[in-house]
Amino acid sequence: MADITLISGSTLGSAEYVAEHLAEKLEKAGFSTETLHGPELDELPLFGRWLVVSSTHGAGEVPNNLQPLLEQIANQQPDLSNMQFGAVGLGSSEYDIFCGAIKQIDNILIARGATRIGSRFEIDVTEHEIPEDPAEEWVKNWINLL
Repeated sequence: MADITLISGSTLGSAEYVAEHLAEKLEKAGFSTETLHGPELDELPLFGRWLVVSSTHGAGEVPNNLQPLLEQIANQQPDLSNMQFGAVGLGSSEYDIFCGAIKQIDNILIARGATRIGSRFEIDVTEHEIPEDPAEEWVKNWINLL
């Protein structure tokens, strides 16, 4: 099992690129990683550490490739009290609901008993043409909390 399981939810691919970039940085820091794009609940360990990276689409909605996972968590109500996670959201401040998807995911995981490591990080794509850059700076601090 990997030290950190990265989970991405993406509509156009930006969150996938960020997740893969963060996996590289985590591996350089000595952690083993597994990156899953839009996984099902049965593909994920229910303990250890997750790093969730999600874009937001529409009116603050979770990307289609992560909807099944959130529905499975809601229906199966797994105990996630042995799981810690980090949360990185991508969104545009030009929309009424900024980074709505990662906020929903964060709330759902905490409601199931998971513990967030550090603060939720939200990247405004109107300010950062390359979202990997601010994510890389954030993960340096996040690693220190592990």
